[in-house]
Amino acid sequence: MFDDQRQRIDTLDKEIMRLLGERFQVVREVGRIKTEKDITIVQTARCKEVLDHVAALGEAHDFAPDVARHIYTILIDYAHDLENEIKDKQS
Repeated sequence: MFDDQRQRIDTLDKEIMRLLGERFQVVREVGRIKTEKDITIVQTARCKEVLDHVAALGEAHDFAPDVARHIYTILIDYAHDLENEIKDKQS
């Protein structure tokens, strides 16, 4: 009954995971740069900027802005964890 929709969701999930993998490769690059330049991992202004941006994107794409913020808060927290791991390995 929902086979077509489920297949589309599965395809979209694969693409979302590919993009998240790509995003976190960039996060690792940022983590290395922050470590090399001795820059603080958590950049509060940048976090706010990203959360505001994804909330606006959510709204523009008929997706609840508060849910977009929540998802990206988790992604940002994970990014900080990765960056801290990189920093700890370099110490």
